[in-house]
Amino acid sequence: MTATTGFTPLRSVLYMPSSNAKALEKAKTLPIDGVIFDLEDAVAPDAKPAAREAAAAAASSGAYGKRTLTIRVNGIGTEWHDADIVAAAQAGPHAIVVPKVNSAEEVHQLVAAMEKAGAPEHTKLWAMVETPVAILGALSIATASERLGAFVLGTNDLVKELYAEHVPGREPILPSLHTALLAGRAAGIAVIDGVYNDVKNIDGFLAECEQGRQMGFDGKTLIHPGQVEGANKAFAPSEQAVEDARGLIQAWNDGKGSGVVTYNNKMVENLHVESAQRTLDIHEAITALEADQA
Repeated sequence: MTATTGFTPLRSVLYMPSSNAKALEKAKTLPIDGVIFDLEDAVAPDAKPAAREAAAAAASSGAYGKRTLTIRVNGIGTEWHDADIVAAAQAGPHAIVVPKVNSAEEVHQLVAAMEKAGAPEHTKLWAMVETPVAILGALSIATASERLGAFVLGTNDLVKELYAEHVPGREPILPSLHTALLAGRAAGIAVIDGVYNDVKNIDGFLAECEQGRQMGFDGKTLIHPGQVEGANKAFAPSEQAVEDARGLIQAWNDGKGSGVVTYNNKMVENLHVESAQRTLDIHEAITALEADQA
């Protein structure tokens, strides 16, 4: 988070298996905005206790610079969930990611468990939205607690639950993605797009990143380091966008009190100024994060 804007870049949020020491070490060197130290899908059952310790140690190590650090725990009702929540809360990451959060009531239960375990104030809850019931109740989930900081789309599970298919353009799940975005924006939280499975299909991945940016996602969850550069570029304002934002704001400031303000032959209203300022805030936050990683 930057001191000037309060905006936290989440363009690239990479899942890293916490049972893999080399992966945890590699994450320190990657130009990623965020890390999800995973205790769930990427970790075999017999490796989960050791992975829990490794994730907690990594999240509290101070060795990852200004990257956003999160721990994904095992889901509610699993045999590992309670211990995961305690360890993650005590490690104090930026957020605890919980799979398949399906209701506001579950948000309340999770927040209560985090607070009972001593989670510091800065540790948010990130809810994974990946089931039909979660999509249908997205607004109630998003507004259930001030501790809820983000939605993370679980698109693989969503496709499975809908009996849909993975196709280019994601038409079968677009209504669900839009619903999650609407709820997240209404609640003022971050919304992070789901993963792209075919790590060798660079063109397909870049197209999905572009789609996600156009829809309004803050960034994308990733499953391979090779996807980081594409996500970072796709979800960052272009040089032209930054230049236009500065020009628009300058035109607005210069034209105050003169009636109609125009920039590039287009009328400028306050909503355009707000959008331009957001572009600059994002650009400044990304620049600060990249300087920290240099």
